[in-house]
Amino acid sequence: MIKDKTIIVTGAARGLGQKYALEFAKAEANIIFADISDCSETEKKVSEVTDKFLSLNLDVTDINSCNNMMAKAVDKFSKIDVLVNNAALYGALKSSRFEDIDPDQWDKAMNVNVKGLWNCCRAISPIMRENKSGSIINIASLAAKYGMPYAADYATSKAAVIGLTRVMAREMGKDNIRVNAVAPSMVRTESAKEFLGEKAERGFEVISKGQILQKTLEVDDIYGTVLYLASDQSKFVTGQTLMVDGGSVLL
Repeated sequence: MIKDKTIIVTGAARGLGQKYALEFAKAEANIIFADISDCSETEKKVSEVTDKFLSLNLDVTDINSCNNMMAKAVDKFSKIDVLVNNAALYGALKSSRFEDIDPDQWDKAMNVNVKGLWNCCRAISPIMRENKSGSIINIASLAAKYGMPYAADYATSKAAVIGLTRVMAREMGKDNIRVNAVAPSMVRTESAKEFLGEKAERGFEVISKGQILQKTLEVDDIYGTVLYLASDQSKFVTGQTLMVDGGSVLL
């Protein structure tokens, strides 16, 4: 399905990004994983599976850093087939009512979650347009569709991701580039635990009870959807937001 495809995953130091990188490696893809944080743990895990990888430092808020990542990826593997925009600010955000959100926190959320994703797409656009093919997968969130309370900054940033996904799909379709989003419910990751704090387990329980499938979403539950969008199995799917939320919202 994705053997020998060249795939970039941002925000891959831990959690979902690390899972994507490792599973793509197992599927024999060429994998580039990047993060502003140390990726040594991801590198160790991936290196046990394959030597077809590249680990890079990346600041998604800096367009030069994004351009540098793309250039190094092309230099090593000659092409880029898939970009998974996973990098986001989440666990570090302080939960509060919308009127009480610190303006600096709001700006940071928008800078990383929206501008950062936009920067990565800007950097890869010339490469994919020249090749007349590609798949961009933007990681959104149920928070945008549900209207997650006490997280207006995060929910708003992910709503912007869905909007940008739709615009890019229309603009890039003529070059056979597909752009889709994946919107998971709250996944049991370190970031989610940091966001929920001491009430993490209670939070997971409440969220799961609001789903048709009443279980907490785990890291292993997301990869199949991302794999589908990265592969040619979804070659006629674009502009969509695929909900992986156990039936929290029905579109």
